[in-house]
Amino acid sequence: LARDLDPEWAPQIVHAHDWHAGLVPACLKLTAGRRVPCVFTVHNLAYQGIFSADHFGDLGLPPSAFQMDGLEFHGQISYMKAGLFYADKITTVSPTYAREIQKPEQGFGLDGLLRTRRNDLSGILNAVDSAVWNPATDAHIPRHYAVGHLAGKARCKAALQEEAGLVVRKDAPLFTVVSRLTEQKGLNLVLAGIDTIVQGGGQLLVLGSGDPELENAFRHAAQLHKGHVALRVGYDEPFAHRIFAGSDVTLVPSRFEPCGLTQMYGQLYGSLPLVRAVGGLADTVVDADLATLDDGTATGIVFASFSEADYRHAVRRALALYRQPRAWARVRQTGMQQNFSWTQAAQHYRAVYLAALPDFSRAST
Repeated sequence: LARDLDPEWAPQIVHAHDWHAGLVPACLKLTAGRRVPCVFTVHNLAYQGIFSADHFGDLGLPPSAFQMDGLEFHGQISYMKAGLFYADKITTVSPTYAREIQKPEQGFGLDGLLRTRRNDLSGILNAVDSAVWNPATDAHIPRHYAVGHLAGKARCKAALQEEAGLVVRKDAPLFTVVSRLTEQKGLNLVLAGIDTIVQGGGQLLVLGSGDPELENAFRHAAQLHKGHVALRVGYDEPFAHRIFAGSDVTLVPSRFEPCGLTQMYGQLYGSLPLVRAVGGLADTVVDADLATLDDGTATGIVFASFSEADYRHAVRRALALYRQPRAWARVRQTGMQQNFSWTQAAQHYRAVYLAALPDFSRAST
């Protein structure tokens, strides 16, 4: 399309993202014109862009593309497979997810292709825009704060409890969720563990929308535990900022998670992430065990198995840590000092681009 619109179109490299742009690498490789290298990034392999083979003739690709070594997928067209097969280099949004999608459990039928292309596959963590997500400058929160100056966080917590209709108590650990309400995000585990939080003296605030059954279940929980559990349906960006600023724990117990950003926001805002050890969650959160508490590297609570028992145990660990103010403060401080900026990610992407351009002069960059 770009070539048709502008015959002079001559990029050095094209970077396509997810199944929506999966045909781009195929078109660049299979259609006439100057050879342009392409990098393809997978953000979530579960969404593959599967369409009927009846539409193949509309794509303008040669018949040879509709085969196993191409974009054919169980007799249909897979835009995701097209991107994975024809791109020169492949990236995904965390190192752990890059390994996970090469296995059947999270490969969604494409793990074999990804194993074949493993030497062209890189996992590069997403990052955080510190101009937007920074408790020292955030315009959406009632008080600013930073490492070593945390009085503002206590004010943010009290304001959040009041805004959400929760009992205003500084000694009640406030667990929060900012997420799509789907089973993939582990919200069924959060529901099952509400009693563990409430009976442990904690509170739960959920912001999100999605599965109507999950929404209704959280509504019921909020009515049952009025003042201790609250739900806000939808997504409200300023409110999300206030949640991270006012909460003590950010829950991300995902079944699978390519990268995730909320656990990073949580750490930077002094809200300890409680996460499952998958994808980018495993790459960005250091579990608070005896060794990491001792050496000062812990940044949150991590659990392994996608089960109610393991999740509840993780919640109890968070509650116990909260009752140890010095240890809690140290973990919080370490989390707030993490560097999730785009600087390192940009260097990794630069390396991928250079690898896709073997004749590209490094002196010209």
